Order: sequence, then C-alpha cells, then structure tokens
Amino acid sequence: MKRVLIVDDQPGIRLLLNEVLKKEGYGTYLAANGMEALKYAEEEEIDCVLLDMKIPGMDGIEILKHLKERWPQLPVFMMTAYGELDVVQEALDLGAIRYFTKPFDIFEVRDEVNKIVSA
Repeated sequence: MKRVLIVDDQPGIRLLLNEVLKKEGYGTYLAANGMEALKYAEEEEIDCVLLDMKIPGMDGIEILKHLKERWPQLPVFMMTAYGELDVVQEALDLGAIRYFTKPFDIFEVRDEVNKIVSA
C-alpha cells in the first residue's frame, strides 16, 4: 500500500484529503504541524507528501528543507493560498514537484498524486 503524508494545520483540509486518498486505496498519515510531519516521515515509509505552506511554528518551507535533506527523492506537493508566489518559487527551487492553490480542485490533487505515486 502506498502511503501519503498530509500536512496542514486546518482539520477540514486534512480530513477532505484523507477521505479522497483513502478511497483511492492509499494509507494516509495526518499531521497538523512540522514536528508531527517529521515524526511520521521518520517512522513510516512515506511515498508522497501534501504540504501546506503556512503552518504555525515550522512553516512549509522549513518542513520541505528537512524532508528533502533526508529523503531527496520524496515527492512533495505544496498547497498554498493565492498570492504567495515568491514562496512557491522557493519551494520549487528546493525540490517540491508542484503546487496547488487553495481552494484547490480535490480531483486534480487526487489525479496528480495518483500519477506520481503509481509512476
């Protein structure tokens, strides 16, 4: 079973992504902050990460740096509110494979995860 780590401080977004990805047959891990996210990444074999940019404490860029340092091949999708394009570019430069602007199309996210994880 492929595993997806969902990192977002908004419970509604975590639950929505969780529900859709579970229906696709993925194992999912939900993290509300950077410490939880890195703990799951350490303990589980993660195949893909959906990572929010704006998280209290350790922000998305910081989490992305940690993930890429340790697991350079891990595919990471960034999720961002509209208008954070400078931060988006930094994330892409650091190795994120793509970003979704909130509110995103949940089916587009699902299809992209399917493409990357089953490749």
